Amino acid sequence: MAQYIILLTLTPDGRERLAADPHSLVSIAHSLESETTRFLGLYGVLGRIDAVAILDAPDNESAARFSLDLGVLAGAQAETLPAVRLGALYESRGPAERETPADDDQLLC
Repeated sequence: MAQYIILLTLTPDGRERLAADPHSLVSIAHSLESETTRFLGLYGVLGRIDAVAILDAPDNESAARFSLDLGVLAGAQAETLPAVRLGALYESRGPAERETPADDDQLLC
């Protein structure tokens, strides 16, 4: 399974909905889960993005469907990004490319 990051920016309607029911966004995300697509978490953030959702899905099409439905039902603009664990990128390199200071290992989990 692949992980995806969904950046959510609430529309005015979405802000009103969230103010009326603070659990609505999480409830909507859980309602969109399927046998193959799992909602892993939701985080409010500061800045131009209102929230970040983490998704586990088998493919881009499943992630796109979840993201589109979440945006429509929650009243949000959604931008979906595939996530690759940095350690996985490092492990896929050949032995000659793996020479890196030990301190960098902390960043590759």
